[in-house]
Amino acid sequence: MGVLAKQHCEACRKGAPRVTGDERRLLLEQLPDWKMVDTDGEEKLQKVFKFKNFAHAQAFTNRVGDLAEAENHHPAVLLEYGKVTVSWWTHAIGGLHRNDFIMAAKTDEAFIV
Repeated sequence: MGVLAKQHCEACRKGAPRVTGDERRLLLEQLPDWKMVDTDGEEKLQKVFKFKNFAHAQAFTNRVGDLAEAENHHPAVLLEYGKVTVSWWTHAIGGLHRNDFIMAAKTDEAFIV
């Protein structure tokens, strides 16, 4: 996770290459507890983070938002009492780009119980 989290997102436009099957597998191995989900035909990375209360979950959500703004790459975030679900994918290509794996690793580093 450490090496991936130190990388930065590259500008990504419509038509940018999605990660290949082998690349996806190798990147996913570096992201404990992240899973691949399919939503309306788009592959996404998703993970649920658990907290003891809403305030801690909200603080984490704000840290993820700050990371997203810094890298200009934005997730879907569902904030609930005691948990936050984060989903990363690249809207412009309707699937997964290396940027999504980088941001998932950064999200893991932002997780403080």
